[in-house]
This record gives sequence, structure tokens and C-alpha cells, in this order.
Amino acid sequence: MQPNAASIHAPVAEDFAAVDRTILDQLGSRVPLVESIGHYIIESGGKRLRPLLVLLAARALGYAGKHHITLATLIEFMHTSTLLHDDVVDESSMRRGKQTANDHWGNAPSVLVGDFLYSRSFQMMVEVGSMRVMEILSAATCTIAEGEVLQLTNIGNPNVDEAAYFETIQGKTAMLFEAASHSGAVLADASPEQEEALKLYGRYLGLAFQLIDDLLDYQGDADTMGKNVGDDLAEGKPTLPLIEAMNRGTDEQAQLIRKTIRKGGLDRLDDVLAIVSDTGALDYTRRRAEEMADKALAQLNVLPESRYRDTMADLARLAVNRRA
Repeated sequence: MQPNAASIHAPVAEDFAAVDRTILDQLGSRVPLVESIGHYIIESGGKRLRPLLVLLAARALGYAGKHHITLATLIEFMHTSTLLHDDVVDESSMRRGKQTANDHWGNAPSVLVGDFLYSRSFQMMVEVGSMRVMEILSAATCTIAEGEVLQLTNIGNPNVDEAAYFETIQGKTAMLFEAASHSGAVLADASPEQEEALKLYGRYLGLAFQLIDDLLDYQGDADTMGKNVGDDLAEGKPTLPLIEAMNRGTDEQAQLIRKTIRKGGLDRLDDVLAIVSDTGALDYTRRRAEEMADKALAQLNVLPESRYRDTMADLARLAVNRRA
């Protein structure tokens, strides 16, 4: 049976219910607007993959305490805060098929509530009481911010190559996946070998997910994805499908993509869609995603057999076999 969102959450369903309760508790604020925006973005859907990684990693290593609930919650808060900030930076109006918070309430409230969620996550880190976990997550926040800035500086730059692209997505996306599985392993007193393996598992899984996200920007549809096809192109983001299409295409095709990246917008969307398809750039992007998923799967060999390990394997397969 093909893994799906329901099956990958099933082994930790009780833990997830506890995470949901903790999220609601920790969203409490004396400022009503903080609660309104916080609830809106938290309840707007999403796969909750990063907290899921915390729960699965800890349980796969036999963790029997309660701090994994707090850790999973604060990881979700960190992720949600980056979404609020990203939507402001990208001037997005839709995420997961819903109006974005910045489009509804404005940029300033969205940024400030994002700051609140980040701050709350650090309060919760103190509750977990592990200096190692704090080291991992505080370092991750810096790397994520650097990744976002790197992406911002690359907008409109058609000279970004594959190495620079991977550096960007490692920071802005894969780092939080990595921190989630790594911190879950540390919480469960993993051996050095297991800790390193789960750290790399999260990294490769995050890379696979971002590669498929970037592929779907040229192959998906708005109803399924919850965002518009061509959003990355409209913003002038040089993602792997465009980078590889420029490498493989004719001079004329490469020049068209270069001009489109510099200009942004969707005036030549149909032409670009045809080029990334005809040159095999989408197939290449998928193969790179599959490579990352295979690398993630290989890391699981250090774990004892369990339904949690099986689910982590399913998650790696799901990363490259999805349409949203």
C-alpha cells in the first residue's frame, strides 16, 4: 500500500494529539491579535512533517519520556514563524489554498506574530532542558535565516548554478528537517552513530521535499498544491528546473529563461513550461530528489526494527511520490 499522510501519522497518533493540545496551550497571549493570527496559520493545514520527525526519531530509539511533545511543538512554531516571514518577503497572497496572514492582516502584524512564535519556541527549549538540543536548534535558526537571505540575494540572478541552489535549499528548508530528526535522536540518548544517521536522514529528506516542491511549481496545479503554478518563476527564483533547462537547452531557450528570471513575472510562463519539459529538466530534478530520498533511506539501517523506523522509510518514499 502506498504511504499517505494518514498512514505516516498513525504510529504516533497519540503523541500528535498531545502536540496539538500543546500548540493550543502555547498560543495563549494577552494580545488577541497574536492568538488570532497564530491560530489561523497553525490551523491552515500542512503535513506537520517537522514535528512528525521529532516524534518518530525519539520513538524509534525507545524514548519513553514527555519532552518529545514539547520539542515537536516548538519545532512546529519555528516552522510556522518562518512561513509568516516568508510570505511577507515573497509578497504571497495564497498558501495551502488559503489567503495568507499578511494578505489578510497586513505585513507588520504577520512579521511580529512570527517573532512571537520564534520567541515562544525558545521558551519551550528551556523547558526541554537539554543543552545539546538548544545548541542544535539555535544553530539551525541561524542557518535557516542565512538560507533565506541567500535565496533573496539570488532572486533575479540567472547565473546561480546547481551547487549554489543546493546551498540555498539546505539552509532554508533541509536545515529544519535535519534539526528535527537530530534533536529527537539527542533527546532519546542516541549513540553517536545513530545521532549522525538521523541528522543526515533529516537533511536528505528535506532536500528531497524541496526538490519536489520546486518541480511541482512547473508541473502541478493550483487546486492540488494550494499555490499557483509558476509562483517561483513570477518571483524570479532560479530553482533547479530552470538551472538544468538552461544547461540542456539551446542558446535561444537559455536566453529566454535568463531574461525571464531577471524580469520575473509570468509573461512567458507557457514558453518556460515547454522548455523545462522538453529539455528533460523536470525528469532530472525528480531523479535528484530520488537520490536524496535513497540517501535518507540508507541512514535508517542503524535503527532497530520498529513501526517507527518503517514509517520513516515510508516518509522518504512519500517525499518523491506526491503531488502537493
